[in-house]
Amino acid sequence: MESKWEFYSPLNATVIGKMSEQLEIPKPVARVLYNRGIIETEDVRHFLRPKMEHLHDPFLMNGMDKAVDRLIIALREHEQILIYGDYDVDGITSTAMMYLFLKDLGGQVSFYIPDRATEGYGISRGGIEEARGHNCSLIISVDCGITSVKEVEIARELGIDLIVSDHHEPGESLPDAVAVIDPKRSDCAYPFKDLAGVGVAFKLAQGLIQKLNLDSAYAEKYLDLVAIGSAADIVPLIGENRVFTKLGLQKLNSNGLDGVTTLLETAGFKTGKIDVGQIIYGLAPRINAVGRLGRASPAVELLVTRNHSRARSIALQLEEENRRRKEIDSATLIEALSKIDSVFHPDRDSVIVLDGEQWHPGVIGIVASRIIERYYRPTVMISVDKGVGKGSARSVPNFDLHSALKSCADLFIQFGGHKYAAGLTIPAENIPEFRRRFNKIASEMLTPTDLIRKVNIDDEIELDMITYELLRMLNMLAPFGPHNRHPQFVSYNLSVVGTPRIVGNNHLKFKVSQNGAVIEAIAFNRGEDIKRLQTNRIVDLIYTIEENTWMDRSNLQLKIVDLR
Repeated sequence: MESKWEFYSPLNATVIGKMSEQLEIPKPVARVLYNRGIIETEDVRHFLRPKMEHLHDPFLMNGMDKAVDRLIIALREHEQILIYGDYDVDGITSTAMMYLFLKDLGGQVSFYIPDRATEGYGISRGGIEEARGHNCSLIISVDCGITSVKEVEIARELGIDLIVSDHHEPGESLPDAVAVIDPKRSDCAYPFKDLAGVGVAFKLAQGLIQKLNLDSAYAEKYLDLVAIGSAADIVPLIGENRVFTKLGLQKLNSNGLDGVTTLLETAGFKTGKIDVGQIIYGLAPRINAVGRLGRASPAVELLVTRNHSRARSIALQLEEENRRRKEIDSATLIEALSKIDSVFHPDRDSVIVLDGEQWHPGVIGIVASRIIERYYRPTVMISVDKGVGKGSARSVPNFDLHSALKSCADLFIQFGGHKYAAGLTIPAENIPEFRRRFNKIASEMLTPTDLIRKVNIDDEIELDMITYELLRMLNMLAPFGPHNRHPQFVSYNLSVVGTPRIVGNNHLKFKVSQNGAVIEAIAFNRGEDIKRLQTNRIVDLIYTIEENTWMDRSNLQLKIVDLR
């Protein structure tokens, strides 16, 4: 698929030169900061050295005071408290963090994660019955609940109070709970709107600490969970999320929770250099696996247990479930791709809506993301069983998925989510009309250029500028993720040196030279381009710079993002 190469922002040589001089950093690093809107010296300091003091007052969040007051009563009266989470990584880490935090304060706490297949997303009647069976008088929802209006009413009728802690988009009305904390509430003036569910849960913990005048360490010792949940939920890694992720990664790499370090060990990762990429592609799929194929409770138990033997047993279970999930992923993707030609025409359609009988609801979100990688269209995958479809939707930049689905709300049994990811339940007979209407809405919201994949470039550099010192300074900008992408550079008219070759599973490896500098490059999953490089020995590259270590030897390497 052809992509459009474009710079993040026009070159402002005067400002970038001044930044480089004042901050004593190379110009490429200054331009990366400039592209991120980080220009003033104080902003640069905060960005490079995030601290807990940079977090906002939790009581700026609407409903926080009521939530904290009710929680204090529950702790003092030794009430039974149920933490009600979601089955994804954000929900699992939110549940584990809040469970451990309240346990440390002497709380009488249990947790509940709904079954993805039988209960679906959000607070369920089954979860409320679980709370009732444990004589719980308070439920705290984490990473869910903002649209569970009916369920909150049912809990109230049974004499169970609810604190809703969520980060998803609210519906037309808020649940009638004791407190509803969600920075996306229209009446919430909280300065940072893009927290993950685990971030909102942490703010609740922070509020309780502040009100009780406790040591902040009670919550901060679980920052590794906040980092994992935030990174896995693909929230913008700026503002408070950057603080959580940067400091949480430091904890994870030095003194993480037993369950987390055990899972890293069984997955073959070494602590010390775990980054956001390894969370997203290594830890998160394993934590997610049990919740995708069954109940997610074992993943929560792994994170909260202090028994190493038990942790290892669960970690091995997660490893096996992840292997099985991959097999189901692959089979579902093959089936989905075979259906695309019958329902999608790239010149006509702005979105892809696919449905299949009894696709596993736990993997359709992953498959939707895979389809976007190939076709670059907002994609909805719907698993149909007994006349009811359960769908997962994923989006592309410049398309507000939640807003578009809201325009089709009359076709759904329920739906929820945010700009880039959402879930829905729909009668099977409504799927054709949904496909038609969703396409119409998308065609009005998207322009033709929105449907061309854009590859953003931070700066143009030449190969002789690439040094270990440049890489060291670029790495200070980590953790990388949405709104702070890994710096991407472009170099033009490079000469291909030697013979390009295929390594591993269809990865293209070759060397390029410019100005006397020679450096290795690798393009993952681009083996089909080897003939182009053999025929045309001049190439333009967009890449990130990394250190490659193999057999105890290290060298600088270009990780190719795109090539021409």
